[in-house]
Amino acid sequence: MELFSGDPACAFCGIVFGRVPASRVYEDARVLSFMDIHPAAPGDLLVIPKMHAAGLEDVDEALMAHLFRVVHLMARALRRSGLPCEGVNVFLADGEAADQTVFHLHVHVFPRTSDDRFRLEVRWQERSRAALDDDAALVRAGLQRSGIPPGDPTG
Repeated sequence: MELFSGDPACAFCGIVFGRVPASRVYEDARVLSFMDIHPAAPGDLLVIPKMHAAGLEDVDEALMAHLFRVVHLMARALRRSGLPCEGVNVFLADGEAADQTVFHLHVHVFPRTSDDRFRLEVRWQERSRAALDDDAALVRAGLQRSGIPPGDPTG
């Protein structure tokens, strides 16, 4: 994948290439941060890779690490911005079932206040230790199929 390969139909690629206007916050050779056009709160921003990548599987570890370094910088900037910010949420939806609506990998970073209206509705589940152990075994098997032994994030 080329660093600046883009999808002409992708709105975020349009922002990267300057075809779509955006209120840019941060930019370097690999990532771009800009204000969300449909914010959860004032200051809600997105951090994206400049290359077109639909989801997590489409970027390598180095780019993902850099992307999250910038997410960390943006969270710090929000806390120091003067915008109302008592906390920060970081949100990434990967895939249609996860409610991803723009299929260019992006991380939302948005400020929170105690009286904001943002709510995430979750029906938390209780699982038995045996069920959790079975789930853990399946995830470890997924690591092995990816060529990464459990406990060795570098492969």
